[in-house]
Amino acid sequence: MGLLTVAAFGYAFLYVPIISVIIYSFNDSRLVTLWGGFSLRWYRSLLENEEILSAALLSLEIAVISATVATVLGTFIGLALNRLGRFRGRTLLTGMVTAPLVMPEIITGISLLFLFISLGDWIGWPAKRGGATITIAHITFSMAYVAVVVRSRLSGMDESLEEAAMDLGGRPMQVFFDVTVPMIAPAMISGWLLAFTLSLDDVVISSFVSGPGSTTLPMLIFSKVRLGVTPDINALATVVIVLVSLGVVAAALVNRKPPAGELE
Repeated sequence: MGLLTVAAFGYAFLYVPIISVIIYSFNDSRLVTLWGGFSLRWYRSLLENEEILSAALLSLEIAVISATVATVLGTFIGLALNRLGRFRGRTLLTGMVTAPLVMPEIITGISLLFLFISLGDWIGWPAKRGGATITIAHITFSMAYVAVVVRSRLSGMDESLEEAAMDLGGRPMQVFFDVTVPMIAPAMISGWLLAFTLSLDDVVISSFVSGPGSTTLPMLIFSKVRLGVTPDINALATVVIVLVSLGVVAAALVNRKPPAGELE
């Protein structure tokens, strides 16, 4: 009973504030903690706020592109680490995959900032920091998460199906797309959703590699919260919570479905 109480207190400490944010996003009052009646005024305010809409659009574009590229690169990295056995540079590649997972974000942000500044001095690109540099930065750290997810799936996958397909005359690329990809598709989708969420949530790294006119939604929220929480921020936070929750549910549904070639 004691452990159950502690667990309930822990979950309440985590989720009650989130529920409070959602409830007060429908508050008609301008005061965050004073209930003034049910209203959708702050959601209408969001739809009329060009600054928030442009930041949200930029964040979604960056998240979709970075998650897609990170999924492709992370999948190949996971395949290399799981299927190629021992090869020259394996230890270095493993370390490069692990480093973004444990490296403080502020260190990653500073390193990428110095990289972009150096590239600008050497080759003239990037001429300025903006959406492109943020996208590259997000790909850099999120593909490590995808690689870990895909590698975990590959380590528990039966290779006999691929071997049987090759024995029947299938070429390596044909076997890869017809057998391997369908079997690791749930891991790839989970990795994409994880990379998308990480990109949509990032503040620290984006702050270092962004420039004028390239403010993402998390950066905008952080700058507004520093001046005090307002009802429109509650509404904006609720929209983000809903998006993330939908991603979590989608990942759970995908993982419940058995991959092609496996029996329930």
